[in-house]
Amino acid sequence: MRRLLALLILAAAIGGFMLLKGSRPAPPPVEARERVWRVAVEVATPAEYRPTLTLYGQVEAPDMVRAAAPVAGRVLDVRVRDGDRVTAGTVLARMDPRDLEPRLAQARADVERERIRLRHDRDALAQERTLLQLAEAKLARFQTLQSARLGTETAADQVREEVARVRLSISLREQAIAEHPARLAQSQARLAEVERDAERGEVVAPFDARIARVEVAAGDQVQPGQTLLSFYSADGIYLRAKLPTIYAAELRAALDAGETLVAQAEFGSRTLSARLERIGGEADARGVDLLLRLADGEGVPLGAFVNAILDRSAVAEVLSLPFSALHGGDRIYRIDPNGRLVGMRVIRVGEHRVEGEPRMLLRVPGLAAGERVMVTHLPNAIDGLAVEAVAPLAPAVEGGAVTGGMMDGGIGTGADAR
Repeated sequence: MRRLLALLILAAAIGGFMLLKGSRPAPPPVEARERVWRVAVEVATPAEYRPTLTLYGQVEAPDMVRAAAPVAGRVLDVRVRDGDRVTAGTVLARMDPRDLEPRLAQARADVERERIRLRHDRDALAQERTLLQLAEAKLARFQTLQSARLGTETAADQVREEVARVRLSISLREQAIAEHPARLAQSQARLAEVERDAERGEVVAPFDARIARVEVAAGDQVQPGQTLLSFYSADGIYLRAKLPTIYAAELRAALDAGETLVAQAEFGSRTLSARLERIGGEADARGVDLLLRLADGEGVPLGAFVNAILDRSAVAEVLSLPFSALHGGDRIYRIDPNGRLVGMRVIRVGEHRVEGEPRMLLRVPGLAAGERVMVTHLPNAIDGLAVEAVAPLAPAVEGGAVTGGMMDGGIGTGADAR
């Protein structure tokens, strides 16, 4: 009976299991569905844009004036300090005139001496010519007496010697008179040089300027050529930056064509306007020097490091896209009408900024205006990948800048399967 009871219990359990298994609901059939990636898009709108270059440079004044001491002497007075703003005609510093006036008086005396010497030489020449006539007449009488065998040969030789000496004196006097213009010019040049040094003994601002640095103080003894102070025109402040050599030919051609290339420089909380004026003729491993003239450099100290964004020449028929649209450095993806990706090769033209955000400028052969371009960076993007456009909106063009819109809903590189 115990064995029979165990068999009955086992049979009842098996029967209950089979009954439960047979009465369960049938599961729905499994359907394999492709995963769809949700991405942001922009509508391709070719237009004309100005590519930009970000430059980093240093503020300087290429036309800085360094006032130096004309002669050795003592500084009498310094009337400015570093950073002072001065107007044209302002006396900046003076040297002691007692170091300059003796040289000026001596140079003037040398000029006057040459003029006096000329008058003396002309008077002396007239007298020497008279003496020559007398000596020649005396020689003629002696020759007459000698022919009559009445004069001695010694006396005649003395007269001949006297005539020769007078002729030599006349020749030297004529030479001195002939050299007078050269000697006078030499003395006048020396006088002009001394007058120039005396004038430079008082340093005067030739234009409205800002003092860069004062290197001496009142009472200092200075040597010729030693810098007293330096100053520069407040309107002649430049930003010197290094330009990649590959852009030098393009920008130089734009300047030669008369095109105005402007830049925006940032200095603290200020935005400074600048204009490209010239490009250096010598390059090194870092690039070629480029000079941007600051329109309003007031308050910007020399030597300050400033970054600037330079507008290049306008380029037509290019796309403005965010950097996230680029895959592999040379490819973007458009979305076909079936919602699948199609890879397209691009040519990078440059970049620009829209509301402070950098964007690429691209040429895409074969891409028609109005087609949708994926702007979400998908690491697994391949041709034929199924995607869903989150924001199929055309970029809005405002003042040459492109702003792309995107609907709420988020961007996912791994959205849930639908």
